[in-house]
This record gives sequence, C-alpha cells and structure tokens, in this order.
Amino acid sequence: MQTPGLAVVPFGSNPCLSCGACCALYRASFYWSEADEFTPGGFPLELTEKLNDFFLVIKGTNQKEPWCIALSGSVGEAVACTAYALRPSPCREFDPAWCGGAPNERCDAARIHWRLRPLTPEDWTRPDLPKAA
Repeated sequence: MQTPGLAVVPFGSNPCLSCGACCALYRASFYWSEADEFTPGGFPLELTEKLNDFFLVIKGTNQKEPWCIALSGSVGEAVACTAYALRPSPCREFDPAWCGGAPNERCDAARIHWRLRPLTPEDWTRPDLPKAA
C-alpha cells in the first residue's frame, strides 16, 4: 500500500543512490534505545559511539569531516548504506529534496557542499513513462 504524498521511486531511478552527500556531511545522533542492544532489530551498537548520557551517534558522523561508517561507495557517483534496513530515526526521517513533493534545504546544502546540483521534482520521475496530458 502506498503512503499518500510519497513518491514511488522505481529501482534504479533513486537519485540518492548516486549521491550520499547527507551521509558525508551531517552528524547522525539518536536516542540510545534505538540501538540493537536495547531494541531487537535496532541499529547495530558496534557502529555507534556515545554522544552523551542520552544519545548515541553513528561512528564517523561526529567528526570535523563527517563520513558515516555505514556509507559505502563514492559520493556523487554510486553509494549504498550498508545498514539501510536498520538505520536509526535521523536517517529514516531525512527526506531527500522533492521525494515527497517538498524541498529540503539540508539535502540541497549537502549536495552543494559536494558540488552536486540540488534535486528537483523531475529527479523523482522516470523519463520513460508518459506524462499526464
């Protein structure tokens, strides 16, 4: 069942798979209970560091030049998240610009930082499908 307002992105047309800019620019911190030590199926604790008494951070993202430990590939070319199915809330809740029909300034800023153009609504459509009249 499709969630209203979310774009259905066919496999191979998701611009995030050639981006990864957000994973190599922002800190990903989340409440400690999202880790697998406390929640079955949670984010792997071994991929985290303690941020404070309440929050964990994904290793690599709390650096001067962040790079998520789960990010595989080359930013702007081809990337994948090696922990995608288990990703914590900041990753699940980060909507790429225009994926759900709305802009995202943080997505745009990350892409610009990595010398990629900001996404547009057209980036979420397939050119081989006919447009509505």
